Amino acid sequence: MGHMIQLSAADGQKIPAYLAQPTGAVKGAVVVVQEIFGVNSHIRSVADGYAAEGYLAIAPAAFHRVKAEVELGYADADMGEGFGYKTAVEALPALGVMQDIQAAIDYAAQASGAKVGIVGYCWGGLLTWRAACTLKGLSAAVPYYGGGMTTEAEIARQPQVPTLAHFAEEDKWISLDSVEAFKKAHPGVQVFTYAAHHGFNCDQRASWDAPSAALARERSLAFFAKNLA
Repeated sequence: MGHMIQLSAADGQKIPAYLAQPTGAVKGAVVVVQEIFGVNSHIRSVADGYAAEGYLAIAPAAFHRVKAEVELGYADADMGEGFGYKTAVEALPALGVMQDIQAAIDYAAQASGAKVGIVGYCWGGLLTWRAACTLKGLSAAVPYYGGGMTTEAEIARQPQVPTLAHFAEEDKWISLDSVEAFKKAHPGVQVFTYAAHHGFNCDQRASWDAPSAALARERSLAFFAKNLA
């Protein structure tokens, strides 16, 4: 359904992004932020799914500043490789990947002529939370099991747009205690937990949980329908 385009970040860096466009009237736009596995077939399918629901969807290549054309699977070796790229991106000077996400937001707004939301998974969930707190041009944010977003440093941030967060109750990387601390600090954020493991939304991972993924998607679509109308 989609194809690759080039975005221009504020510092002039060209960033590839997967663009999926709806066939009918545009309801809004959604920036899709990858896991640590790149803009792979799963992330492209997520973007296609939002396009099928009437949203212009764009997934920027968040690793591009440290490694081009990353597309990994979900084996242990892929996880190790992806974690290395994520660590390298997190070590970039100020702005770093956030200016690439801002470029995707700006493109989505211009191309759709509509309000823009953002959704992200795993590391992308963390970046989605940061985007909700620091970037411009957003109207809604939906982080899924954002690794690190329940640490004290991230909890201290304040979202500037309506935010809906999904967490997994059996997540070995994000404790329920830290999720409760996040909820307490941000009563305005809608927080849902699911009887599932980290990565439950991804049907290419062993942790995929179809009922939880379906419910989270239903809630996310309703949230975007309300806030991007």
